[in-house]
Amino acid sequence: MKQEAKQLSGFGYGTDSIKTTGKYGVKTESFSLKKGNAKITVGITKRKEMSRSPLYNKYDISKYDLHPGYEFPEFLQSLIPIGTPEYVDSGQRYVERIVRALYYFKQCALIGPSGTGKTHITYLVAELTGLPVWEVNCGLQTSSYDLIGRFIGLGKENWVDGQVTSWLRYGGLLYLDEANMMKQDVATRLNPVLDTRGHLVLNEKDNEIVVRHPYAYLIISMNPFSAEFAGTKPLNAAFRRRMSVWINFDYESVGEKISQKEVELLIKRSQIDEDTAYKIIRVGAEMRRQYKAGDLPYGPSIGDLIHWAVLIKDGSDPVSAAEETIVALTSDSVEVQADVRRLVESVFKA
Repeated sequence: MKQEAKQLSGFGYGTDSIKTTGKYGVKTESFSLKKGNAKITVGITKRKEMSRSPLYNKYDISKYDLHPGYEFPEFLQSLIPIGTPEYVDSGQRYVERIVRALYYFKQCALIGPSGTGKTHITYLVAELTGLPVWEVNCGLQTSSYDLIGRFIGLGKENWVDGQVTSWLRYGGLLYLDEANMMKQDVATRLNPVLDTRGHLVLNEKDNEIVVRHPYAYLIISMNPFSAEFAGTKPLNAAFRRRMSVWINFDYESVGEKISQKEVELLIKRSQIDEDTAYKIIRVGAEMRRQYKAGDLPYGPSIGDLIHWAVLIKDGSDPVSAAEETIVALTSDSVEVQADVRRLVESVFKA
């Protein structure tokens, strides 16, 4: 367009260029061509790429642009994750399914045992789609004031928005971790935000109605409800119905099933040899099996196993490195630690 404008100016037209930013951050450049009393104005809207992540092309998500042409304000740029490692799966295409759910329905739920990478993949999705993350770690002590906002100081002159209200105003990805630990009143406040109303009434403030930003998306994650996870409870039924898509997660390697992709990732991230990597994954897979059977209180994530491998690569023997990582990590119980220690020794000293 600039080249054409220059060519026209060569035939006696004067040219002006004006750059503007629209309501939702869309960049537009206008060119005015003048000759005498005649004036022609041509505007071009420049499409902004959804993501600058180096992993973007590894996933089939380009058709699901979550903020077409929109650029989030400068003060939110630091909330967009950078350098999140890729998520390894065996054909479940979790990333694509999550992005698709957000594109069509704006919200989805991730459910699976601890250590399956639900938080990891949420941050990866945010980076791949260029979304700022507003994170809330839900718990029994999380109140509606924490999420919605409150007055601080004396009087009612200093209102501070909570995470949910800020997300509604500015957009991005709201991540509610351990959502089935939320108190009933907190979940209820979110219901009008997540249905066709798409707004929140700030009763705590001045009854301001905050409308959901057009590019405000939600992911909730949780462990399956069971007595094993203290504080979890069945999700509020009304809140549950507002999650259009549910995606179940599980470990890549469990029991006798060993994922070669996990072995390769372990080698890539820690630089240990293949035999050691395979043994580490074997231990992790058995621990996960026992965890799912209720015999251990925790099943190690691939990140936990990478930490173990890093210490081995640094020169520690596998059993000593395990003591500082997965043995101590699994439980404070001496009996449980002894069970994990015996498992490690059975694989590495066989």
